[in-house]
Amino acid sequence: MPDLSMRIRDLTLRPGAAAVSTQISGGEIVGLAGLDGHGQDVFLRSLAGLERNQAAVDLQGNSIASFRDAEKNAVVYVPRDRRSTGIFPGLSILDNFAIATPGRDRRGLLISAKARRARYEDWKERLQIKAPSPDAPITALSGGNQQKVLLARALARDPKVLLLNDPTRGVDVATRLVLYDLFRDLAAQGMALVILSSEIEEILVLCNRVLVFRDHALAAEISGAAMRTDTVIAAMFGRQA
Repeated sequence: MPDLSMRIRDLTLRPGAAAVSTQISGGEIVGLAGLDGHGQDVFLRSLAGLERNQAAVDLQGNSIASFRDAEKNAVVYVPRDRRSTGIFPGLSILDNFAIATPGRDRRGLLISAKARRARYEDWKERLQIKAPSPDAPITALSGGNQQKVLLARALARDPKVLLLNDPTRGVDVATRLVLYDLFRDLAAQGMALVILSSEIEEILVLCNRVLVFRDHALAAEISGAAMRTDTVIAAMFGRQA
């Protein structure tokens, strides 16, 4: 298999804004930063095929122009607002985990409840999900554990590219550290991760590179020793550090 590479060519995030071109490789964690409403969210959703992108995104030569394309090419998006766009509040923890991957539990013509539960238990252990019975409602969990269930659901789909929209928003410090270790492990295994975070320090701790957005355009691409709070903030405001 060729090295994993997602290429973005001349992606326009808003009419009249400068087009964005960059590349994201397997094994790296790329952070997205910017003032609210300056295009980083649209950029992330474009990578997931959730915005019209004029076929400006491809993964290993395969166009990602729709959500169906993203699904087919193992590009997985985890939304920011888990309550309104992530969890299914009327379903159990187990159903929330397995709803995107029912085929993994098929044995012949039937879904195996035993196989589904075994898959969940494996991810529960890996992500240190603190939960009662898998049949309990997802709303019985703390915010941090709901987030872990969403991540388990996403990772059960075996993504090549994982797109995370503010994944530690509203979680406690212990959960945050577990997630940081998980993200680093996934990158070490060759996955590409793109993380939009509202916290600059989180990006600096986690990421190999940061893309800073301003006015729906790419204002700066920062890596190495230049990845400091002052350089990121300066780029967000259109200044030099």
